[in-house]
Amino acid sequence: MAKLIVTMNTTRGAYGSPKSWNPEHTENASLPNFTLPFTFHQRATDQALNGILIAVLGIVMVSLGCTMQLSKIKTHFWKPKGVAIAVVAQYGIMPLTAFALGKLFHLGPIESLAVLICGCCPGGNLSNIFSLAAKGDMNLSIVMTTCSTLLALGLMPLLLYLYSRGLYQGNLEGKVPYKGIVISLAMMLIPCTIGIFLNEKKPQYARLIIKAGMIVLLVSSVPIIALFVTSVGNSILIIFSPPLLGTSALMPFIGFLLGYMLSSFFKLNDRCRRTVCMETGCQNVQLCSTILKVAFAPDVIGPLFFFPFLYMVFQLGEGFLLILAFRVHEKLKKPNDTAKMIYTAVDDLAQETKPPRPLRNTSKIGGYYRSSTPQIHPPMLQVISSAPGLLNSSSFA
Repeated sequence: MAKLIVTMNTTRGAYGSPKSWNPEHTENASLPNFTLPFTFHQRATDQALNGILIAVLGIVMVSLGCTMQLSKIKTHFWKPKGVAIAVVAQYGIMPLTAFALGKLFHLGPIESLAVLICGCCPGGNLSNIFSLAAKGDMNLSIVMTTCSTLLALGLMPLLLYLYSRGLYQGNLEGKVPYKGIVISLAMMLIPCTIGIFLNEKKPQYARLIIKAGMIVLLVSSVPIIALFVTSVGNSILIIFSPPLLGTSALMPFIGFLLGYMLSSFFKLNDRCRRTVCMETGCQNVQLCSTILKVAFAPDVIGPLFFFPFLYMVFQLGEGFLLILAFRVHEKLKKPNDTAKMIYTAVDDLAQETKPPRPLRNTSKIGGYYRSSTPQIHPPMLQVISSAPGLLNSSSFA
């Protein structure tokens, strides 16, 4: 472990001057005591991992499509308030957060660039899975991911150009993997379209497909993690320095928090708030690792090639905690909402059954009254009786 810390310290000092980030200098640069497995993505375990990920992602996206409705998708396009807020959060909050954390932790140029590239990426498919688990608006989630991925074709080069000035002398914005973005978009839209079609034409099978997709995701998570650990090995331990650990932990947390706060400020409903929250904090780490691999030589990027995976670890952990918090809050909120509805119904019932004023009559006999006997209407009776224990409480004594 001491050797790893020494390696990281020498890595951080290797490129302290922005001048050394000219491509002419970086071609001859090297990282001491580190051999990056850049047969990565070429070995049998890596190919097996890619195959499993593609298959699982396809099945899961079909199941997510079964939760969507065309009418609600159209509503989000015609009234794009939630989508606009999500885009502002994705391409406004995250790049600025990545840039600010690089300054806060005094990261070196290469470290700052790795963090910045991750912050400029669009939302990934993980946000859709998290939105479903948190009971968010799946229609908004898929529309948001689609829009952010499409906008990445133009906004990623622009943001990388603006934020990387002074850190990198090369053409970083030209390294954006447009082909990878299009493939990512197709891998999301095609399965979702199949799921939407099944939900519209065969709704009786939609619930079964959703359950099957979640089961496949849970069962496949074990071999995926095992293959990933086998592929990466202990190389990722080299980036376990306090500054990078702090950056990886704070970046998704700030994204989740500010995404929820921004959607609350614009008064989106609870389900949309959860969706914007998940979409903001979750980044497409696959695109980030692709850019790092394309933009920098293996001996230049070194262990920081694994930064997106470190971000993913914290992204998963914090996302699961948020889902748990949302679920607990929803369970605590339901009894209160039910009691409030019943008390409102009883109050309305009392107003309806109150004796009216006497009816005036011109005859010598006194005024006639309507029947003052309370009449409980069947619908109200069902509402009251649906709340176990309330009829026996002192409120109705």
